[in-house]
Amino acid sequence: MNAKRTVAIIFGGRSSEHAVSCSTAASVLRAIDRDRYDVVPIGITPQGQWVRMADDPAPLVLTTSQVPQVDGREQVLLPIAPDGDARAEVVVRDAGGLPAELARVDVVFPLLHGPFGEDGTVQGMLELIDVRYVGSGVAASAVMMDKALMKVVFAAAGLPVGPYVVITDKEWRRDPEASLDAVSALDYPVFVKPARAGSSQGVVKVDAPQDLRAAIEIARQHDPKVLVEQGIVGREVECGVLEGHGADPARASQIGEIEVVGGQHEFYDFEAKYLGDDARLICPADLPAGITQQLRELSVKAFDAAGCEGLARVDWFFTPHGDLYLNEINTLPGFTPTSMYPRVWQESGIDYTALITELIELAAQRNTGLR
Repeated sequence: MNAKRTVAIIFGGRSSEHAVSCSTAASVLRAIDRDRYDVVPIGITPQGQWVRMADDPAPLVLTTSQVPQVDGREQVLLPIAPDGDARAEVVVRDAGGLPAELARVDVVFPLLHGPFGEDGTVQGMLELIDVRYVGSGVAASAVMMDKALMKVVFAAAGLPVGPYVVITDKEWRRDPEASLDAVSALDYPVFVKPARAGSSQGVVKVDAPQDLRAAIEIARQHDPKVLVEQGIVGREVECGVLEGHGADPARASQIGEIEVVGGQHEFYDFEAKYLGDDARLICPADLPAGITQQLRELSVKAFDAAGCEGLARVDWFFTPHGDLYLNEINTLPGFTPTSMYPRVWQESGIDYTALITELIELAAQRNTGLR
């Protein structure tokens, strides 16, 4: 009898982070423990079709010369209702329309960054068919994807957040001048961001009011809801949080610090993250011992306040005056071996393969009652 779990790795998707998701999947396919798990790679095309993918990481790697994209002819069909089996039957249909069982899946590992994946949509679908999956549930995924709602939750929990302004689609279309005036309450520079996007897509640093309108329009290409944050002078530090087993509390990693080098980037943007060698991680960050402990405790508090499960990366600013500001939580942080979340856990004693195993086992043990 085969004692191995079957894990479906789902990647690609309809968001602007499609290529980043593919690259994440390439890393997981290379590193996952094949002695413990049978792997079923499933891609989602930019148009939203679910297709069977080859178990080959090479075409999925994001580089300066290769932008990966999901493409396939064999359509994947998921069960439309739970059948009482703890394993979900996944069916594949070839170009001729003939269905065949692909696998019975124990755990889904969704590696879908951005909207239609990280935002609770896929999580809700998996809940409907009663399939266990890695990461946070519907509510935490949706709220933490929306940076404006995220700040409301953090403030309610007594966590420190910086000054910001939210510009909704209707507000901008009805009276853009009023929205621009609202931002005047903030000190420049400001950062203009799509409220519900990731990987620094559509993020613009604005140094003067005359450049604000153009930056908002850039952000609106990714999301009609826009967040404008006052720039905070300080060091960018990050903490990885990993759910505890059973009733155990969540665990916090060593604190990492991002340093953007080379002078090509004003901040930690998409290119610095994924397409070059201009960002490096210092871990453990050189911080006062009291600040390190405070960051770890507050990161777990933020994880719990948001209702996160599985994993999250908690991003902070540490100012020269010794103040801490919570920037955001990522419920599906970058997850290649060089990404910050796996690297801070590597420095905390859990290597990349072991981290993948830990997340799958946490998902397999999860209470599947009402969230």
